[in-house]
Amino acid sequence: MDYILQLASQNAVVIFSKSSCCMCHSIKRLFYEQGVSPMVYELDELVNGKEMERALVRLGCNPSVPAVFIGGKFVGLANNVLTLQVDGSLKKMLKDAGALWL
Repeated sequence: MDYILQLASQNAVVIFSKSSCCMCHSIKRLFYEQGVSPMVYELDELVNGKEMERALVRLGCNPSVPAVFIGGKFVGLANNVLTLQVDGSLKKMLKDAGALWL
């Protein structure tokens, strides 16, 4: 779990994903379209991906992906991120974390 939190704190936006997950693709696309370049960890392509997935579940991620961290803090899964986008607060979070300049 500490390893996940360490990775999450190293970039303004971190997404734990799986390359075959359609919701993961949608969330990554949401950030890219806003001009944000998140650090993406594709768990199904990493040697320790299963271990990382179990750690995400222990952090409360169910399903485990897409798990989004902004400014080192766990924001939530796809539904949380989409809610933040709809209510307009995602952009402020991204600016505060230094992921978005304008």
